[in-house]
Amino acid sequence: MRIGELAALAGVTTRTVRHYHHLGLLPEPERLANGYREYRLRDAVTLARVRRLTELGLGLSEVRDVLADDAGRELREVLGELDADLARQEEEIRRRRKRLEGLLRQVEKGHLPDEGPYSEQLTALVGEMQRVSATLPGPEPAMAVKEREMLSVLEMAAGSSEEGERMISVLQEAAMPPGAMERAYEVYALLDELAGVEPGDPRVEEAARALAACVPDGLTEELRRAEQEGKAGGSRLDTGFLGSYFAGFAPAQEEAVRWATRMVLERDRE
Repeated sequence: MRIGELAALAGVTTRTVRHYHHLGLLPEPERLANGYREYRLRDAVTLARVRRLTELGLGLSEVRDVLADDAGRELREVLGELDADLARQEEEIRRRRKRLEGLLRQVEKGHLPDEGPYSEQLTALVGEMQRVSATLPGPEPAMAVKEREMLSVLEMAAGSSEEGERMISVLQEAAMPPGAMERAYEVYALLDELAGVEPGDPRVEEAARALAACVPDGLTEELRRAEQEGKAGGSRLDTGFLGSYFAGFAPAQEEAVRWATRMVLERDRE
């Protein structure tokens, strides 16, 4: 039979047949004297098998293994790997749907700011920030917006980092007591005022002390760990995520945050 007849019989296109020839999935048949390929029943059986395997979800390289000689993998092994992969995909879909449910609840409650979406784990914290922001007479401090951007990165890191999970948990606990978020927004406003001043301005110390007073005790361990790693080979405050975080600060703002960090560490050693 001709290539068109073979393709029609297997329910594929002639282009697919030629592609399978190119990949070595379907052997090239003998050619007649006029140069045309002459396909036989065995070719149709092989082509039908390739189609069935691809419909199961196997990649063409995996199909090649199945069709290979005894040195290739057995069909049972390949199908077992495919089943395990599908199970992983199902779990990932369930995880994404659960996250989507949390996002829908945030939308319904109006807890989805521009920096989102956030996981359900951070919904309460972001909602508390929005609650306080709505009571302000003027615009929200730019530092508060930057803080939410930092939280979104921490949330992403928390998926595979115990440190990220701990920090998010500590921040959540620190923001829940009455008046805690109001005090945090007062600090955001003080830091905003430093955007156009010199690092030696007296307001830098004022902002640093206010910030240090807001830092929960549970975060001290993370700061101490960062300090120790810095002594061992380069401060984490200047590299990676925190390096990018500080890159958007004005010099006086960065000085206030670093000063507050030193205050917290010294407070813990007393």
